[in-house]
Amino acid sequence: MSVDTPRPGDKTALFWAAKSDGTVVCQLCPHGCVLRSGQTGLCRVRTNRGGTLIADAYAKVTSIALDPIEKKPLSRYYPGHTILSVGSYGCNFRCAFCQNWSISQQEAAWRLIDPDTLADLARREQVHGNIGVAYTYNEPLVNYEYVLDCARQVRRLNLKNVLVTNGSINPEPLAGLLPIIDALNIDLKAWDPRFYRETCRGELAPVLETIRMAAACSHVELTTLLIPGQNDSEEAIQAMADWIAALDPAIVWHLSRHHPDYQMADPPPISPERMQKLAQMARRQLKHVVLGNI
Repeated sequence: MSVDTPRPGDKTALFWAAKSDGTVVCQLCPHGCVLRSGQTGLCRVRTNRGGTLIADAYAKVTSIALDPIEKKPLSRYYPGHTILSVGSYGCNFRCAFCQNWSISQQEAAWRLIDPDTLADLARREQVHGNIGVAYTYNEPLVNYEYVLDCARQVRRLNLKNVLVTNGSINPEPLAGLLPIIDALNIDLKAWDPRFYRETCRGELAPVLETIRMAAACSHVELTTLLIPGQNDSEEAIQAMADWIAALDPAIVWHLSRHHPDYQMADPPPISPERMQKLAQMARRQLKHVVLGNI
């Protein structure tokens, strides 16, 4: 069957508009991909099939595990508990340093797990300290429909929904999801908009708006993967700490050590001593600065 022909069982995406020439405009994230029939967006998972935008990765799970909540990382949200963590494939960024590129930057082996089954798995794992489901590993928001459907089922079981995300989503879809998301870890990859554009193929401003919106209604922690000479200047760390503190000085900021991967073989990881210095700077404004991957 042709890739531009709708197929039985296809999941129609949310947040898109059809044009008279057969193209569709995806309105989920700031990229606003305009797709001809048969084309897939930058995220690799949203496809124009015969004039309808299809969520191709719906219920296609590449990774599932019962993780410590601290691994998300969330350090001040149900510490000591576990959370059923699930991921698919695809991402709407192209970070040259991606640490999960094997599932975020290409289609990986998957199996189908529908929302009811996932919620039931989470319920059964309560005996092992599980508090709910974390949508993580790849970028979960490109699989918005699956996250939304699963989160609704998980909430009905009085379990928690956790989102680990790059934060690149438009305000309208985010507003539709946040009421059923209990906690988020959002990447704040850098303070330089050029870093976002050139190294991640994204934009900083929408991420800041996501952080603002989420912090107003959910538990939020932030993560910055420190890359020497790229996003670790003292000026940048100070500016980020100031911005976070103005929003809420109690927000947890994870400063994490990168390792060379994907398309960025250099530089080597930042030294623990440098990380400690940057953390001490940030702690002048913020109550909770946590070092990771050291």
